[in-house]
Amino acid sequence: MTLFAKHEQTERERAKPLAARMRPRTLDEFVGQQHFLGEGKLLRRMLQADRLSSVIFYGPPGTGKTSLAELIANHSSSHFARLNAAAAGVKELREVLDGARDRLANSGKRTVLFIDELHRFNKSQQDVLLPDVENGVIRLVGATTANPFFSLVSPLISRSQVFEFQPLTPDDVLGLLRRALADPERGFGQHGVTATDEALDFLADISDGDARRALNALEIGVLSLPTGARELDLAVAQESIQKKAIRYDADGDDHYDAASALIKSMRGSDPDAATYWLARMLEAGEDPRFLARRIVIAAAEDVGNADPQALVVAVAAAQATEFVGLPECRIPLVQAVTYVALAPKSNASINAIDAALDDVRGQRLVPVPVHLRDAHYPGAKRMGHGEGYKYSHNSPDGFVVQDYLGVDRSYYEPVNRGFEAELLKRLDEWRARRRAESNRGGET
Repeated sequence: MTLFAKHEQTERERAKPLAARMRPRTLDEFVGQQHFLGEGKLLRRMLQADRLSSVIFYGPPGTGKTSLAELIANHSSSHFARLNAAAAGVKELREVLDGARDRLANSGKRTVLFIDELHRFNKSQQDVLLPDVENGVIRLVGATTANPFFSLVSPLISRSQVFEFQPLTPDDVLGLLRRALADPERGFGQHGVTATDEALDFLADISDGDARRALNALEIGVLSLPTGARELDLAVAQESIQKKAIRYDADGDDHYDAASALIKSMRGSDPDAATYWLARMLEAGEDPRFLARRIVIAAAEDVGNADPQALVVAVAAAQATEFVGLPECRIPLVQAVTYVALAPKSNASINAIDAALDDVRGQRLVPVPVHLRDAHYPGAKRMGHGEGYKYSHNSPDGFVVQDYLGVDRSYYEPVNRGFEAELLKRLDEWRARRRAESNRGGET
């Protein structure tokens, strides 16, 4: 390397933001993702043995996807090529693939192709990758913040190992911040700057597991210190970090995962968790009418007749949402969410209709009993329709023993909770009377 080239490289490195300069240089420096990169874990074993197959790195920003891809380049004996799917088209992709095939044929050297934001490739672009991935010409390392099972074609998924990155823990981020302060070459070690524990704890906590965001805030804080100041305190740290936009893909797994968490929190009788997920989705821009529909469904599916008032509250909240809109509709929505969460639970109603639908769809069809058939049209009586029907209101207690189905089936099985416990008592009594009548030789 010439003196000028070395100087240019040094200047390029100095121009990089702190988060880029502090990227790990070895696997031991890499922070987080120990569930697949820890000692003895799958990806570490693959890297140590230089047996990397095609992999998909999936997870939120700032969790190390790009850093790990660069480490793979350093640890692999393969040629390393890089594309960003947001900027590259089929032409650029084919050029890389052609070069990989020539390289393999001429030198036997394989190519690791890192594609950042892989989910931005459309189906046709992803299909271009398939032959060379399948034939082993390239080892694909794809990074994506979108769930690959939603955003990538199935053949590419089936030919790759998917590794899901988790947000870093506050302790992980805290370690990175301390390393950046102390590192004299890449960080601020030569500046003689310190930071209070409160400031670092704040940045580690507020970064929400995003190392890049924490390091960017640290850099802003240090570089904006008043002349002569050598300590980053809590006030400066708070000024140095902006409100983070909530990561939320309305058509992807963020939407479905948050909705699932809301529903399961209501089903699990946790009003605090349910309120949080409601707030999270509202703040992210979720359609409040979608939320209202999910609450109505939960009231019917998970509460049912254990507290019939839950459905009334949920439907009223849905109507209020249409009537008042945001931001006021958050109030009836949370009222319904907390009511449903705290209501006694029963799924007997949905179990009943699903069991009956299974019978109908399985062609276990039964004819309408003759005594229940419509007898109001001319000629019905000549066919015996309605003959023998017993009018319930003619009984003192409004109940008569009568066959309403024609076969022995039980679909609705109330639970012994809430109002449904009262329904269970009634049903047990009426079923007992039917059985007694049947045992006497009467109608079933």
